[in-house]
Amino acid sequence: MVPAPPGEHAYVAQQLAVILDRPFRDAGLVPAMGEFNIGESEHDYRVPDGGVHSAIPRGIWFATAMIVVEIVSPGDESWEKLPFYARHRVNEVLILDPREHTVHWFALGAGEYRPIDRSELVDLGPADLAEQIDWPTAES
Repeated sequence: MVPAPPGEHAYVAQQLAVILDRPFRDAGLVPAMGEFNIGESEHDYRVPDGGVHSAIPRGIWFATAMIVVEIVSPGDESWEKLPFYARHRVNEVLILDPREHTVHWFALGAGEYRPIDRSELVDLGPADLAEQIDWPTAES
C-alpha cells in the first residue's frame, strides 16, 4: 500500500476545491477535487488529484477530462503524466507545487502541452490562482 501524500498536499487541495468551484460552475463545467482514473482500464491509467469535467463524473474510468489537477508531492510523477494526459485529450493541466509555491497551467495544442497565462475555459490564470492560495510554509 502507498502512503497518503503529505499534509501540505491536502491543505492545498482543500483550498483548490473552494477557489475553483464557482468559476468553473459558472462556466457550465463540473469541478471535482478528488482522485479519479483517467484511462480505459486498470492496465493503463493515471490518477490526478482533481479535475474539471463537462458533466457530473460517473463510473470508474474516464477517457478524458476538461482539466486535471496535479499537486506535487516529494517523489511523485506529476510531470511525467503530461504525455499520457495529452494522449487522452485532456484540455488543460494544472500542476501546483506547495514547496515552491508555484502554479503551472498548460493547454493542449498539436498533441502537447504549452504554458498559458489564462485558462481557455474560464477567466483565471496561474498567477491569479497562486495569489489566492495560502501556501504552507516551514513555520505553518
